[in-house]
Amino acid sequence: MPELPEVETVRRGLEPAMVGARFTRVTQRRPDLRFPFPERFAERLEGQEVRALSRRAKYLLADLSSSEVLVMHLGMSGRFLVTQSGATHMPGEFHHEHGSLGAHDHVVFSLSNGASITYNDVRRFGFMDLVPRSGIETCRHFAGMGIEPLGNELSGGTVARLFAGKRTPLKAALLDQRLIAGLGNIYVCEALFRTGLHPEAPAGSLATKAGQPTDKAHRLAEIIRDVLSEAVEAGGSTLRDHAQVDGSLGYFQHSFRVYDREGEPCVTPDCTGTVARLVQSGRSTFYCPHCQKRPRA
Repeated sequence: MPELPEVETVRRGLEPAMVGARFTRVTQRRPDLRFPFPERFAERLEGQEVRALSRRAKYLLADLSSSEVLVMHLGMSGRFLVTQSGATHMPGEFHHEHGSLGAHDHVVFSLSNGASITYNDVRRFGFMDLVPRSGIETCRHFAGMGIEPLGNELSGGTVARLFAGKRTPLKAALLDQRLIAGLGNIYVCEALFRTGLHPEAPAGSLATKAGQPTDKAHRLAEIIRDVLSEAVEAGGSTLRDHAQVDGSLGYFQHSFRVYDREGEPCVTPDCTGTVARLVQSGRSTFYCPHCQKRPRA
């Protein structure tokens, strides 16, 4: 599944084609994806102008002139193809087996500026919904969702407040979307490595007994923002599924320090350790046992 930087890459790629344009025609080729499309989906979109295109966690949100929001999620293999001025490109190509084009083109947006945006999804784990702007934060997609990791809310103090008293493993707490929204496996592994924190350390260890943030809490918040920002600028990680607007691949995967590097030497200068892997909640965690010391029992 694409992580936050990949979704942000897609948003940036779609924005020039969508914002300020109207939907002149919406072609819906099946009744459902992961979930059924909302009632009168095409009818409610046609004629509406896209006022803004934003992101919440791993969701894309298109604000419409009708005061509704088109909520879009890519799922495992969803992607958009933008055709404009005779050229077709993909915002955020995440290379999986996509199957033949056409067979998995489920929605086509025709826009007043001449652009055509096609949603292609082999596995159909993505979905689209229409939600009133006034109820966006309380709708089923975002109710109870945590803070944005790239927003101003993320700080050492916030980390301490969210994690205080928790015995949950630190990696699991960082992946809890009710606490911090949008963090995924890849970037959590990278952030923990850069901070020198063991993935199995208790989340509550980042707060003092008085509930104040530790130095590591401040450092973790800073590094999370740095890792995500670097990945966004690189165009994402391009693992199994997702390239940039011009179809080129993201390159942050070349900057991985631990993710998917099991058995390779640690990149930290003077460290003689080897990247190891453990499984937490069914997901692979990559870390350096020398740089990220296991917490004492």
